[in-house]
Amino acid sequence: MTKNRPYPTSRRFQADEIREGDPYELSNGIAIQCSPTGGRGSDAAATGAAVLKSDPAVESAGVDTGYSPAPDTLRAPDVAVGNVPSEPGWVQGVPPLAVDYADTGQDEADLAVKIRELLAAGTKVIWVVRLIGPRRVEVHEAGREMWLVHPGDELEAPGILRNPVPVEALYDWQVGQEVTLRNLLQRHGFESLEAVQAESEDRGRAEGKAETLLTVLEARGLKLTEEQRRRILATTDFSTLERWVRRAAVVSSVVEVFEES
Repeated sequence: MTKNRPYPTSRRFQADEIREGDPYELSNGIAIQCSPTGGRGSDAAATGAAVLKSDPAVESAGVDTGYSPAPDTLRAPDVAVGNVPSEPGWVQGVPPLAVDYADTGQDEADLAVKIRELLAAGTKVIWVVRLIGPRRVEVHEAGREMWLVHPGDELEAPGILRNPVPVEALYDWQVGQEVTLRNLLQRHGFESLEAVQAESEDRGRAEGKAETLLTVLEARGLKLTEEQRRRILATTDFSTLERWVRRAAVVSSVVEVFEES
């Protein structure tokens, strides 16, 4: 969200006084009013959230999640990775990885304070995606000087993310959907779309060879039990099926087809 000036009051608040839906963050009890995000910023944040939440190592992630590491502090990164319980109310502590998008109207002074507060409370890494001027990402870690990562390069968060993230994947949906697809495939045991296609082709070849085996056995008058038929149809190793086909052409019983060499 775009941050405005502190709310015009001298009163200091506690996090439990801010309700879900209230447009405020808290820094040392001071209410910071948050304005709606423009189209460019919201589109980029949606892309980044999809990319990061789909990473195979990520168990939880959220958008604008409110974190209260202290009673007088409430911060909401645009995207948070880790420590996002599926429960109502503000989250105690902070996320391991936080991402903020800086666009028109960004309050730079408050952003700097927010970064310090999150890092001091235990966030391991913060990425600030700059949407004005040349695209780049600021990387903030406790005890280190901030550094920049540019389009064409990748961001890493060891122990939080399994895969490196191309800078463009945090704001460009064409890149983001490719990375998201890769991540989702990995969650289901495939390293790439090519691996899915290869497995599909292998499965098709195995199914064809299984049908060939059944045809040969039927042509030779060799009767199968239901268990033997299920075994043939459940076998996906092409070389095994090919060996069985060769045997079926010469043996005198079905049992001999399945004998080990």
